[in-house]
Amino acid sequence: MEKVILVGVSLKTDTYDSSSLDELKRLAHTAGGEVARVYRVRVNAFNAATLIGAGKMQEIAEEVRLTETQTVIFDDEISPAQQKNLEKVIPAKVIDRTRLILDIFAQRARTQEGKLQVELAQLKYLLPRLGGQGTALMQQKGGIGLRGPGETKLEYDKRRLRLRISKLEKEIEQVKKERGLRRERRGQIPLPQIAVVGYTNAGKSTLLNALTRQNAVYADDKLFATLDPTTRRVRMPAGGEMLFTDTVGFIQKLPHSLVSSFRATLEETTFADVILHVQDASSPSRPRQADTVRRIITELGAQQTPVIDIFNKTDLLSPARRALLQAQNPAAALISAGQGLGLTSLLEKVEEAAARKWKLRRLSLRPDQLGLLGKIYEKAIVTGRQEKPSGALELTLMATDGNYNSLLKRLKLH
Repeated sequence: MEKVILVGVSLKTDTYDSSSLDELKRLAHTAGGEVARVYRVRVNAFNAATLIGAGKMQEIAEEVRLTETQTVIFDDEISPAQQKNLEKVIPAKVIDRTRLILDIFAQRARTQEGKLQVELAQLKYLLPRLGGQGTALMQQKGGIGLRGPGETKLEYDKRRLRLRISKLEKEIEQVKKERGLRRERRGQIPLPQIAVVGYTNAGKSTLLNALTRQNAVYADDKLFATLDPTTRRVRMPAGGEMLFTDTVGFIQKLPHSLVSSFRATLEETTFADVILHVQDASSPSRPRQADTVRRIITELGAQQTPVIDIFNKTDLLSPARRALLQAQNPAAALISAGQGLGLTSLLEKVEEAAARKWKLRRLSLRPDQLGLLGKIYEKAIVTGRQEKPSGALELTLMATDGNYNSLLKRLKLH
């Protein structure tokens, strides 16, 4: 494993929050690093050139030599100039939290879409960090009257990166269109769309596996174990099915480049009928993590969608803590996806929330209207049917206002 040193920097006037550095430890471990030392640096003001002071830089440099550390990771984003200046003093590779997350994403991407999104985020991060040797790296010379350095290696590399970024953005736009077509096809299937969101490692994939009773999604006790969204049908207690989509996990200080690169994936959230916000009930950082997720949901424009708070891993809590959590959050579902506890109650809450849009209705079909049954099954979730002695058919179904009105029009015309 690669030895790393972690550095968290904060102002002396700010309240120190150690949870971010604890999370950075987990990120480093997930990326394959062994933490040799953690520095919590408090400064009067951030140094524009090096972020931290000269004395602390020398101290870290000495620690790097003693522990034979290969990488120093800063918890906050550092500018290209700061990175360059730090590496002049510290004899190791210097990266920041954003670069570390990008490295993990590169390891985790499985599908072509995921790989495209990771590469785009990496190139956007790399572009301003390209450095060169000026005219010493000339690519070509001009002809008569045009002698000079021509295009330097640095300019060439930047132009090549911009071309690649442009190409990737076009490819991702195509992926977005294809995802939109798939979403449109799913929309033609009369099933409510449920988006499963949450902080990374809260148990989203484990929950989807428990609900589908199969290992539909890779799940592991690591940050960002899954990147690519997966949609599966789940049988509901009242009958019928709903479509549940597992999404990429969120994290505090999630770089904007990642949010924009993964927007095509995260858009699944904005088209959902119900959002399940999965939270790790056993984590001491749960309230802060929940705030991070809510903020990103708002940034995506999905704040009007009904949200059900789900407290997972409650088997790790004492009975008193579980009771207090439920009392403080009466509308939430307390579950343990790993142990399969509380799942029926959760699904009942999902049905109740989905019913705001997919309302329970009744239709009565005359014998001469039975030919429309196929259309009804295309537009609604039929939960019950009863044949009358007259040959008529009474249907109990769930449908959106639009689909229900469309069916009524067809029945009137028939």
